[in-house]
Amino acid sequence: MKSNGETAPGAALPPARSAEVQVIRSRDNPLLKALRRLSQDATAYRKLGRVWLEGDHLCSAARVRGVQPAVAVFCESFWHEAPVEWSQFAIKNIIINDALFAGISALESPARMGCILDLPAAVAPQAGVATVVLDRVQDAGNVGSILRSAAAFGFRQVVALKGTAALWAPKVLRAGMGAHFGLKLVEGVAADALAALELPLLTTSAHDGEWLHHARLPYPCAWVLGHEGQGVSAAIAAMATHTVRIAQPGGEESLNVAAAAAICLHTSGVGSGFGL
Repeated sequence: MKSNGETAPGAALPPARSAEVQVIRSRDNPLLKALRRLSQDATAYRKLGRVWLEGDHLCSAARVRGVQPAVAVFCESFWHEAPVEWSQFAIKNIIINDALFAGISALESPARMGCILDLPAAVAPQAGVATVVLDRVQDAGNVGSILRSAAAFGFRQVVALKGTAALWAPKVLRAGMGAHFGLKLVEGVAADALAALELPLLTTSAHDGEWLHHARLPYPCAWVLGHEGQGVSAAIAAMATHTVRIAQPGGEESLNVAAAAAICLHTSGVGSGFGL
């Protein structure tokens, strides 16, 4: 069924219902206003209960994981050439002209499609699952990169403590490159919630601890990665069962937290024999 009607006033986002195609031509349409918030405000997803994925790469990553979005949004120019599978991807399809789509995007080079997901329900940390803990990691690019490493090296749960960048923020989603859909994500928890993991906690230090390449690392475990400038808080460091440091023969004082995470998670996951 095809309609040129607008989304009904008063609804920030259209409800999920039977598949249909709708054309939107007004910049003031409530759906477009909501999408601008989702694409440009890092925490808008918490208020609206929806997540905006921009670009066919992120949408494909969701589709591969069996995620069906509530709504798919297409530039008019792309809709006419899009593969058939995209038209069946979402419960509802929205078509807008290219200029309106560019007005939604926060990217320098806007994509030609996107989709809206219902925000996953909040969950508590699960015990016994190999986990990455983010302690006030601020940079969205770092957070997204760490999520990619976690998914790649078999750490299926990420717990973000209060003060960490919003996990479903647009910049984190883009940096994560689809890793979100292979992980259990828990955010906004306090440090005392880490006891529920029932796992040894591992931290890194620039100057103290056993050398990572010599350490006998427990698995499963929970790696704690701290603030870019301050590192892991003293309270959480005191909870750690293992502290390691990464050899840097080149003489640098410290590594970027995302780089350190990739090294630690690879060493820990592969060293445990995960997937081998």
